[in-house]
Amino acid sequence: MSDDHIRYDILTQDALRRVIRKVLEEVQRTGLPGQHHFFITFQTAYPGVRLTTRMMERYPDEMTIVIQHSYWNLEVTETGFEIDLSFDDIRERLRIPFDAVRGFYDPSVKFGLQFDATPMAALPKPESTETETAAKAPTAISTAAPKLQGMKAKTSADTKIAKATEKATDEKPSEAGADVVSLDAFRKKK
Repeated sequence: MSDDHIRYDILTQDALRRVIRKVLEEVQRTGLPGQHHFFITFQTAYPGVRLTTRMMERYPDEMTIVIQHSYWNLEVTETGFEIDLSFDDIRERLRIPFDAVRGFYDPSVKFGLQFDATPMAALPKPESTETETAAKAPTAISTAAPKLQGMKAKTSADTKIAKATEKATDEKPSEAGADVVSLDAFRKKK
């Protein structure tokens, strides 16, 4: 098999992240339609993520947010989004680059995307101030192919999404969707 000089894995991952951007842009314009709501898991120490020090201490590696009933000031850009959410009755402003997203799930229609992200050890540590934590521009691009809808949880982030989804939809994980194989499984290995 020849080398992939086109890098379909990166192109596919970028295209699926644009799906998340388009969905959030629509929610920004019109609000959440029907019963739609989202679980979004992201790497908190990823370059460009901004959280308060309190939230960074609580979630040093990753966290899952829910966009459903109580959210404010959703602003979507080409590279990420900002949103105000309430944590323990304290309103917090989060900035999340799309490249930091590990998982996106809409339990109302059982649609989800999971991404392999750059290992945290390979990322520079974010700068910290007393009031917020902001990271520098990304220095590496993840080259792993995304996992598609219904993939069974394999990492701690995926497990968190599965547990949150099960709790939110009162379904057993076996009823939540079929097993889907990642794009890598379709490739022939050398």
